Amino acid sequence: MTAAVTVWERGRLDARVGPRQVLFGRMYEDASIELDAFRPGGRIFCIASAGCTAMKLAPQHQVVAVDINPIQLTYAQRRIDGDPGFRGRAERIMDFFRFFAPLAGWWPSRVRAFVELDDPAEQIEVWHRELNTWRFRTGLDVLFSVTALRSIYSPRLLEFLPKRLGAVMRARMERCFARHPNRTNPFARSLLLGELTAAALPPGAQDIQLVNADAADFLEQQPPGSFDGFTLSNILDGTDEAYRQRLFAAVRRAAAPDAVTVLRSFGETDAGSPWNRAEEDRAMLWGSVLVRPVTEL
Repeated sequence: MTAAVTVWERGRLDARVGPRQVLFGRMYEDASIELDAFRPGGRIFCIASAGCTAMKLAPQHQVVAVDINPIQLTYAQRRIDGDPGFRGRAERIMDFFRFFAPLAGWWPSRVRAFVELDDPAEQIEVWHRELNTWRFRTGLDVLFSVTALRSIYSPRLLEFLPKRLGAVMRARMERCFARHPNRTNPFARSLLLGELTAAALPPGAQDIQLVNADAADFLEQQPPGSFDGFTLSNILDGTDEAYRQRLFAAVRRAAAPDAVTVLRSFGETDAGSPWNRAEEDRAMLWGSVLVRPVTEL
């Protein structure tokens, strides 16, 4: 790894040599965070990924969506053109995890009934009574152990993860169930049931500008003051400090006055930050969702 690129350049989650892949069939990022953070009418820099956030922002913003993986970018273009999409590598990994769910008492009918609940108080009660069992806790600890994850993810995508990841992820799930009604949370349905929701193509989707480039490299070439907002996904997970500093410098250079950034991470490093809004993100995966002015980078 050098300061020039990110781990995402390889277009793979594992460390094997092979062609780039569609990593994400959907984005597990709650774009309501961005919709609240960015003023309508602004020009927004977005990590393209599966295109979900870009399409959510398109009706109210001018969106430039960038991805270093050309295979992923082509997939995002297909979705923006109206294709419903398919399961990427991340979804297939989650399918593998869900295959073992009945061994922990997570029968499909039981999980579906849980997803249909709309009262957080009831959700927490059912979570503790029926789902967060010792078998589930033990199984999740095994599946999320470093030994198990090494067979799926490259070392650079593991080194930033918190210790005792199984316990951490259970806590994030519980945080979400205690705050957000499951029935209206599309991420609960996709993560627990494996269902990929298909939404109607929003107005303005065809105006999204898609660019195959490294984020820092692209921003370094933009005129100063070009963007009013930046949603950076979890681009810095698995990168080094040199790339972080390079990206932040490029963001500051390309930012208009009062520009805002949204940056996610699976890690826990920034969990205590006053800018962290992870508990508001219904995707329930993130250790931090930092929403802050560019001046605070």
